[in-house]
Amino acid sequence: MVVDRIEEGTAVLLVRPDEKKEVYWPRELLPSEIREGHIINFELEIDQEATKNAEERVTDLIQRLKNRSENE
Repeated sequence: MVVDRIEEGTAVLLVRPDEKKEVYWPRELLPSEIREGHIINFELEIDQEATKNAEERVTDLIQRLKNRSENE
């Protein structure tokens, strides 16, 4: 991505290679030295362990709510 501009605390990033799609990103989540024209890389990955833990918490919550409603 290339930093196209920074407006009101938001960086407007253009997705490479064609630079036709814009992504709006909070300025405070980027390195302090970032400037217009800088090319930056993002690496995205799924956090399998955190996803599993979140699913278990939701399943547990649903079960507790079901048990609560059955006891009322």
